Amino acid sequence: MPHRILVFYGSYRRDRQGIRLAQYLVEGLAARGDDVELIDAKAVGLPMLDRMFKEYPEGEAPANLATLAEKIRTADGFVFVAGEYNWGMQPGLKNLTDHFLEEWFWRPAAIASYSAGRLGGARANSAWHATLAEMGMAVISSTLTVGGIGQALDADGQPTGDGGQALAKAFPRFADDLRWWIEAASAQRERSAPPY
Repeated sequence: MPHRILVFYGSYRRDRQGIRLAQYLVEGLAARGDDVELIDAKAVGLPMLDRMFKEYPEGEAPANLATLAEKIRTADGFVFVAGEYNWGMQPGLKNLTDHFLEEWFWRPAAIASYSAGRLGGARANSAWHATLAEMGMAVISSTLTVGGIGQALDADGQPTGDGGQALAKAFPRFADDLRWWIEAASAQRERSAPPY
């Protein structure tokens, strides 16, 4: 049975290159038999956080917020594709994430970061790890960091050069780790309802 995985991407920039990594991950996870959907923060178009989804009266949340809440609630796991801005998180992805809380609980999350520089968004990757854990997700230990994003993946999201080779080599372990935690969390939810 395929696992339902949401891949979140948050750049609003005109010449987005991280979308290549998001597409690579969507295609790679789908090729392994999972039901994968890209959630592009720019396309979803949430406003800057004023009210979380749970703060709206029943049935009064904006349609795009309610639709996304349902997708998050029914997913088995998540992948966050995180660009690094000035040693920190992308504001678009962080804003989307903060609109929800309980919807994230008790599911595993994985982080794939990128940057134009050689460190591959490692600082943003580390910051996301703590944030996602605080929001109730089980963050897996395997991560991907893709430096030189414009040279590591071509315009179609296909690996190129040394960076692309390194990504292709690291991806199977990343995907296996995510799958193991998805299956563990699913089995536990079947045995026992989450405590809150």
